[in-house]
Formats: sequence, C-alpha cells, structure tokens
Amino acid sequence: MPSKTIQFSDKELLVTKMPNLDGNSVTEKRQEILEYFNKTFTLDERLYDCLIDENAFLSKGSPLRHPLVFYYGHTAVFYINKLFVANLIPSRVNAEIESMCAIGVDEMSWDDLDNKNYNWPSIQKIKSYRDQVRKIVSDLIMTAPLELPIKWDDPFWIIMMGIEHERIHIETSSVLIRELPISQVKNNPLFLVCPHVGEAPDNSLIPFVGKTMSLGKDHKSEYYGWDNEYGQKQVDVKNFKASKYLVTNQEFKSFIDDDGYNKQSYWTAEGLKWCEFTNAQHPHFWVKSESNYKYRTLTSEINMPWSWPVDLNCHEAKAFCNWKSEKEGLNIRMPTEAEWMLMRESLDADQPTWNEAPGNINLEYWASACPVNQFKTSSGLYDLIGNVWQWTETPMAPYAGFAVHPVYDDFSVPTFDQNHNLIKGGSYFSTGNYAIKDSRYGFRRHFFQHAGLRYIQSEAPVEIEPVNPYETDNLINQYMEFQYGDDYFSVKNFAKSCAEISISYMDNKPKKKALDLGCAVGRMSFELAKYFDSVDGVDFSARFIQSAVSMQNLGYKKYKIPIEGEVFELKQAELSRLGLKEYSDKCRFMQGDACNLDSKYNNYDLIFAGNLIDRLYSPKKFLNEIHTRLNKNGILILTSPYTWLEEYTPESDWLGGFKKDGENYLTLQGLKEELARNFNFIKNHDVEFVIRETARKFQHTVAELSVWELK
Repeated sequence: MPSKTIQFSDKELLVTKMPNLDGNSVTEKRQEILEYFNKTFTLDERLYDCLIDENAFLSKGSPLRHPLVFYYGHTAVFYINKLFVANLIPSRVNAEIESMCAIGVDEMSWDDLDNKNYNWPSIQKIKSYRDQVRKIVSDLIMTAPLELPIKWDDPFWIIMMGIEHERIHIETSSVLIRELPISQVKNNPLFLVCPHVGEAPDNSLIPFVGKTMSLGKDHKSEYYGWDNEYGQKQVDVKNFKASKYLVTNQEFKSFIDDDGYNKQSYWTAEGLKWCEFTNAQHPHFWVKSESNYKYRTLTSEINMPWSWPVDLNCHEAKAFCNWKSEKEGLNIRMPTEAEWMLMRESLDADQPTWNEAPGNINLEYWASACPVNQFKTSSGLYDLIGNVWQWTETPMAPYAGFAVHPVYDDFSVPTFDQNHNLIKGGSYFSTGNYAIKDSRYGFRRHFFQHAGLRYIQSEAPVEIEPVNPYETDNLINQYMEFQYGDDYFSVKNFAKSCAEISISYMDNKPKKKALDLGCAVGRMSFELAKYFDSVDGVDFSARFIQSAVSMQNLGYKKYKIPIEGEVFELKQAELSRLGLKEYSDKCRFMQGDACNLDSKYNNYDLIFAGNLIDRLYSPKKFLNEIHTRLNKNGILILTSPYTWLEEYTPESDWLGGFKKDGENYLTLQGLKEELARNFNFIKNHDVEFVIRETARKFQHTVAELSVWELK
C-alpha cells in the first residue's frame, strides 16, 4: 500500500536542519530522522511541480544529462539500491525502474546517454514507485538497529546517505529545470523569487592575514559527511585580499562589453575550447532580448537584476579574473580551497546550529539569488555563504587518510581526475550537507550549478598538488597487475587464457557482440575485442570502470605494487605492448549490476562472467535471467573458484558448497540444475590464476570455467 502522505507547511519544508548523529534517546532520534527523511522526500517531489506536463519530464535541461524523469526516479532508486546491497532490505521493489534510474548522473566518459536506449516509465508509475519507497524507508527508520552515535558502518549511516543524496539532487535538478525552455515550466508558489533588485554596489578588496590552515575532519564529527570530507591536510596561506561582494551581473557586464568572450588571451586552453564549441557570448542564464538582457530564474524570465550575483561556470570565472588582472594591473584570481576556508572562519555559524541563516542559503529566504549587499559578516565580506556557490582554483582531490565508503564507492573517486574544481559556500538552493561548512563538492569546469565568483588579489602562486601518475587505490593496483602485469610461476594470464578458451567454442557462430560481466579493469574486454565487432564491459564498481576507460582512452596506466611494507615497484600497463591497442575502440565500458541489468544489454553472441557468480547477492536471479540477453545458440561462459562467503551472498542463495539430502552438493551441480531449462552444458575446464599481494606473497587459485550453449 502507498504510504500516507505526510503534510508539512511550506515553511517546514523549506527550513530544515541536518540531524545530529548523536543524542540521548534512540526513540527521539528515530523521529527526528523520520521527519528529516519525509521533508526531504516531499520537497524533492514538490520541485517537480515546476514542470508543466509529462513532456517536460522527458526533456533535457542539458544535452549531457538525462531527462528530468530519470532524476525523479533516481533519488528513490538510490535508497533501494544502497539498502539492498547493504542487506538492510530483503528484496527490490521494481527491477526495471531500479536499473534504468540507477546510473548516469554525472556526464562521465562511460555514460551512455543515447536516447534510443531508454524507454522511460510513465510519471504515474514512478510516483507509485516513490510511494512504495517512502513506506519502506519510513518503516526501516522505525525498526532498523540504531545505536548512538551513528557511525560510518551503521545501518542508519546508509539511511542518512540516501537522505543527503536526495538533497543534492534537489539542487542539481533545480539547475536542470532552470535550463528548460520557459514554455515547459510554470511558477511554483513554494519557490519564491527575491523581490529586491536595486543598484549594484561597487566592489572593493578586503585584506586577510594568512595562516596555516588545517583542512578536513575526522569521524568524530557529529554530522553526516561524504567520504571526501574526512582526512587531513595542512596548507600555509599567504596574505591576500578578497572582493567585498560576489561578482554581480553588472560587474560582469563590463567583461562582456570589453569583448571578453572573444579575446583568447583571457581563456585557458580548455576554456577556449568550451567557448568556441558553445559560441558563448554571455552567461548561461542571461536571455538576450532586443535591447538588453533578461534573467532566467527557476521558472520565469525577469528584468536583469544587475545587483544579483552572476552565474558562471569555472571557465568564465577564470577568464573574468584574467581580464580584471589585466585591467587593474593586479594578480586577480579565484581563491583556493584553503583561502576560502580562511575567509569562512569569520563566520562561526553553521547550518545545523544557526537560528537564522546568515546568508541566502538553505531555502530560508528565496529560491533565487538576491542583491549581493544584504548579508554581511564580521570580516566585512558579504555573502560569505549562500546566494551562489563560489568557484575555487582547487581541483577536487582527497585528503590524506581518504577512504571510500563501501556502499557508495563512486561518490567522490570519479571526481579525482583534475577535471573537477571545488565550489564552496553553497547557494540559495543548498540544503542539508550542501549547506554546512565542511561540504566539499567538485564539478566539471564547464558545469553550471547556481555558482558564481568571489575573486581575490594575491601574489602567492596557486599551488596545485601534482597529479600522482601512479594509481593510489591498492585494490585497483592489485587488479592492474593481475590483468595486465607479469606472469608468475609459469601461470598464463587469466584473461588471455579465458579469451582463448571462449573463442574456441565460437566456431561457425556469429561474433558480433560480446558482454564481459564483472570486467574489473578491462583486460578480458580488450581480449574479446580481437574477435568481436563490439564488446560491452560492465562492472559494479565505478573505480574499476574508471581504470578500464583510462586504459581505453590513453592506451596505458601507471600503477604500483608492493614489494614489502612501504616499498613499491612502479609499473605501467600498455595496450600496445599486449597487442590490444588496435581493438580498444570496439569496447564500451559501463557501470552496472549483473543481477539487475538494464534492458539495453541484449543480443549477445557470447557472455563471459569472470569470477563473478560467487560474489553476487542473488546468483540464482542472475542465472534465471541471463538467457534473455543471448542470441540463439549463444554461448555463456562462467568462471569461479566457488569461494562462497556470507559477506557477499546469503548462504540460502549459495549454488553449492553444502550438504543436500545428506550428500555433498558442489557448485557445478547447482549450475546445471539452475541452467538446465535454457542451456545445454558443453564442458568445463580448470584455469589457474595468480594474484600478487607482495613480492613474497601470492594467491594461487584454480577457477572452474564452464561452457553453456543456449537451447
């Protein structure tokens, strides 16, 4: 049954505070988190009341993002996918929606945004799904084990993760709605536009004394945080001066009037490519009229509010600073993360504890920007937080001590690529974790996110930590060596051996499409591409997929493997050295769940699932559905050492490795029983592999490779 609609006043919906992770009463904490969840869920749905009809849901605010229907479903799907993977709920709700609306939020290179691959559910169907999810999560909040304080590995951390994830999307979806044609949106009384305009104030510079800044927090923090917030980094900040106000639309117009968009010297090489590609001549949310400019808010076009902060991407912010440096003969630039955090010290209030927001943030005032001279801090700066995000010079990177959360390993890692810059301070639409002092979010430099600019004047050079050319993720390093590294103890490369065996069963069969499930860092996909017209490599881990894409795009990847202790051997994998470079363009790597694959994965002549079956949370479900992905007489190949563990698969779902009717029941027997309806068993092989841990410690394993032909 759908959950009962939770009623909140508009003010209750808009003005919310993050719950403290500690407390004295478990009962009261459940109620607090339940209310926070329901407010978040309702606010998310109310945002979509800005769309005029179902066709607007199917429209894209940006060609590099999904249509809004995806995000309407995605925030609910996230709860189910994460809670299910964490074994906090026994089953999924709707496999189709949970596959289609799971992945593809950031425009990463492996995303598949081809419209022909999507047959979106109706809005009514997604709303019904959301109602089911609301009830499941509400019930879980009231029944799941809860100890205070809530810690990183507790069930309620996953619940808080879902809530804060949804609050992120409330803001990012508001940007996408703001990008839709005005004909596809309508005014929403919940989200008010600031009525104040006025003249833009003249900007000036305010001095700040440098100091050593300690960045990052530890896990004793009393509020939920994303993985990239934890760790430690010390930075020596030199003296600098900061602009009193955010850059206004009026101040930025001087850049436009000086033909700033067309002067190459103001733009970085990357920014110039963006500028030329888009033919940008003014900010994204300015609307050119016959005689002047209009300004696009969430759902309307208004006369240009010259005293409001200008919305910019990072390229535009950088070009403006270069222009201003030239005009004033000063070194003007964006602040670094550490410089911004030093400015932030002049404001001791934070979202969970303030009585009233000291800036246009947390939806406490308006769902639009406002004049830049309304919120002053003790330092003399205005809009230290809120109004619009503030771009920084600092690329997103982890602090020392960073660790991914095992339930959401792809939240931050894909942004550690030097292509995402940090934004700080929050916007008028920033709520929850977005609105706290410790938040760290990185966006691509061409991205729009209710973001603008506070510039600084400083003679100190921007010190960006050099990119470590060697992979720092130990698991990735181990798999890189396993798939691309040396052979040990005369045991041949596992992927190469499996590919050769697989092809031996494809005589007189078509070799158009192959699927490599559990592709990890991609070697098997590249090996299969020697024989097939196209190969899809799919893995649950974004970290693995990122490495496979890096190998495909660059042709090489540097990694390091331990010799002993802190002594490492530096290595480089090269596709050309392995004779695979010329085939790499035939591969397509994507993140996905083998137990809940999207319907677009079909019509394969070969499916290879390498060392996967004993790591699935529902292997029987996988085996009972995989035949639908194969062409007639297609081949399925499974490999596994059958190391069944409760950590990955509930014992009730093991395919073998137990007693049945008093007799030993092995996995190959279980496979035959599960696959007999749709497959003929052809043959099995033993295939050895060796995984190096250190120079003196190796895992020597024998996997069983079984071959099955679709009936």
